Formats: sequence, structure tokens, C-alpha cells
Amino acid sequence: MNHSLQVSRMSAALGAQIHGLSLANPNAQIAEMVRNLLHEHMVLFFPDQHLSQAAHVALGRFFGTLEGHPNLSNPYPEFPEITELSASGGAIADEWHSDISFLAKPSILSILNMIKSPAVGGDTMWANAALAYETMSAPMRDLCDGLTALHDAAPHGRSDQTMIHPVVRVHPVTGRKSLFVNEHFTRRIVEMSHDESATLLTYLCRWVSNPRFTVRNRWTQGTIAIWDNRCTQHFVINDFDGERVIQRVTVIGDEPRAAMPARWPSSVRQQAHGATSRFDSQLKKHLKAAAAK
Repeated sequence: MNHSLQVSRMSAALGAQIHGLSLANPNAQIAEMVRNLLHEHMVLFFPDQHLSQAAHVALGRFFGTLEGHPNLSNPYPEFPEITELSASGGAIADEWHSDISFLAKPSILSILNMIKSPAVGGDTMWANAALAYETMSAPMRDLCDGLTALHDAAPHGRSDQTMIHPVVRVHPVTGRKSLFVNEHFTRRIVEMSHDESATLLTYLCRWVSNPRFTVRNRWTQGTIAIWDNRCTQHFVINDFDGERVIQRVTVIGDEPRAAMPARWPSSVRQQAHGATSRFDSQLKKHLKAAAAK
């Protein structure tokens, strides 16, 4: 490892601030160093980088194929890989989530460039979903290992955009299991009744956000953040006034690998009396469409 590199852990659960490494001219060696740090700390912060859009995209390409956001417009046609999120007066989606989990292959990692941060507020929190899974009781882990969940893009006005993923996924590099449900995109546990699903999902989403699994970052302009979407969730704190502008590139993902195959059939598929909620109807449509392929 580079001897000038300074790695400062930010919490016991996850997160590290990195000094002594410029990302302006990325190469394979830098990417491998970042990748190894990411597997250890899950989210990394590189202050005072001030990357150009070209350098931002070039850095992302060392980690895989980049893809613009499927549902958000991009103001920079010369850099279609960049998604810009601009907000003022707290106009943000402040819910825990893993980026675009409603896709068949959700993102592997995201690289964020803080273009303009408010003087106070607008911090982002990350949660270690692997640690959240590992600290649950053995019976709860056993139950979750055999379940799947329906995700959709309703927050983007696309409730028709749905995908089923395992509730617990296995990281392809570290081998750690982590919870893969979130309050922003996850709608229903497939194998449970509506009421059972609502109860378990509420518990799991609240559990992941327990403060002992989290880290909070206060932004400064020019900071680059890189995080692993496969084992973390994040949340923007809606407490600021003024403009907050970020640009992000996203490395398209791999198909989440389940801890074990689903052990029970879909609850909705077994219901003779039909759907009991709009999420049941949504799940039926997804299952019907999947069967037709």
C-alpha cells in the first residue's frame, strides 16, 4: 500500500476518510487500492479532490461499466454516465435505500462528486447491512435467508418497474451475507401474507438503520465518496437550506446471489381469493410477466 496513504476510520461499523491519494488521474493500481479499501470499509471519502466530469467518468470506468440513471434526466449529454441531483430547501428523498434496487442487476457501487454543499446540514448517512444481518438472532437470520422481496421504482413514478431479489444476498468478493431490503424501494415479502410482510419489512428496515450500524458524513465541496451498494444503504438528512448539488456515476451491477434458494412458494400465488393490497396486485403482475418470458 502507498506509504503516503492515510486511512482514518469514521465509525466502528463502516466508513473511512482517505488522504494522500489523488483520483484526478486514475489508473489500474489506484483502482485496485480503492477496491481493497472498499471491501474493508464499505464507504470511502476522499476530501479536496475537485474532479472534472471527465476524470469522474474515467475513475468510474476502472470499476466496471457505467450506466446513467434509468428514470432521471441528465443535463450533460457529453457525459451520459453522470446523474446530477440538485436540491434546495431540503428537496430530497430522505429514505434509507440502496441505489436502483428495482433493477434486475442493481448497481455494484456509486461514485459521488460533491459539487456544492450547504453551509450547514444535508449530511449523508450509510448503514452496514452486513453487520445488521450478522447481529440478528439465529432464528431471524434463518427465516430471512429463505425469503425474497419485491422492489419497485415507485419513488421515480415507475411502479411498473419491478424486480424480485433475495432478502439476504451474499457479497461476491467478501462472502459476507447482508440484508437487501430497504424502505425506499422494497414493497413486499413474496412468500408472506400482506400483514406478515408489512410487519417483517418494517422491522428489518428499522433494524438496518440502528445507529450502531451507521456512519454520518458532513460534506465539503470537492469530496469524492465511493460506496458498495451491495452491502450498504444510505440516507440524506433533510435539514438544510440553500443549494445542494451532487454528481454521481454508477457502476452497473451483478445479479444478487441469494444466501439460499427461496424455501416457500409465493403467498399471493397461493391465495384463491385474490389480492388483498395493491402490492399483492403488483406482485401478481410481476409473476405473470416473468412466467411469460
